[in-house]
Amino acid sequence: MAEPSRRPSADDLLVLLAVGRSGRFVSAAEELGINHTTISRRIAALEQALGGRVLTRAAGAWELTELGREALAAAEAVESAVRSLSAGDDGMRTLEGVVRVSATDGFSAYIAAPAAARVQRRHPRIAVEIVATTRRASVQRSSVDLEVVVGEPKVLRAQAMRLGDYCLGLYGSRDYLAEHGIPRDIEELSRYPLVYFIESMLQVDDLDLATSFAPMMRESVSSTNVFVHVEATRAAAGLGMLPCFMADRHTDLVRVLPEKVSVRLTYWLAARAETLRRPEVATVVEAIQATVHEQREVLLGIVG
Repeated sequence: MAEPSRRPSADDLLVLLAVGRSGRFVSAAEELGINHTTISRRIAALEQALGGRVLTRAAGAWELTELGREALAAAEAVESAVRSLSAGDDGMRTLEGVVRVSATDGFSAYIAAPAAARVQRRHPRIAVEIVATTRRASVQRSSVDLEVVVGEPKVLRAQAMRLGDYCLGLYGSRDYLAEHGIPRDIEELSRYPLVYFIESMLQVDDLDLATSFAPMMRESVSSTNVFVHVEATRAAAGLGMLPCFMADRHTDLVRVLPEKVSVRLTYWLAARAETLRRPEVATVVEAIQATVHEQREVLLGIVG
């Protein structure tokens, strides 16, 4: 390791902070409003000043070295000092910035969106971007700050926290059940078509196991989007395997075999440790956790 050549620049430390949180030069450049070349030059200058590497390439993303983690702590102190200058009249720090959240379609609409609204009311300068997608936790986490996934994620160089459980149930429209009858047991399900995910495109193992109760059911309408499942079921395409917190909102849907067909799944949140230390990100996480807690019975399909 080379000897440090000079005192590190505060600007260079803030560049490292952006790269450390996103794992990508391009994302850091977009956040800071500078170009990719400048990011690379600033990181090189910081490494020369500190006398060692602060970043290493791993799994297609940039990860912090031990020296980089030490420098990141200093960078966070610089950021905190800068932000303290924008404190309001009451002495409270003004939180601002963009927080991007990736989550499944249903969670995005009924949990993430209300949580984002809660954050916006308290901190108008925090913008929350919600990317609706159903997938496994990504390896790089370079394009989002927070990922909400179904099932415990196997992540490296990141933290995973359990948010809460939800249930899937089998539903049919009132008109459909009036015409075709209500199934009385599992064996009778073989004569009903199923509305669910496209099996060949399903990326989440826990969701793939959800139909193991009735492998004899043939596919009807299938989609990568759970809102399509709900609307196809309402339109009498068959029986839909639906999240209870979505289906129970519609009075024209009836849950069938609730004691025999109930699949309990878990939402998890994954994020880089460096990202979670950002005050605006921590605020969004707290709002998501609070919303999940408030909606616990709804998520589990407990009808009052």
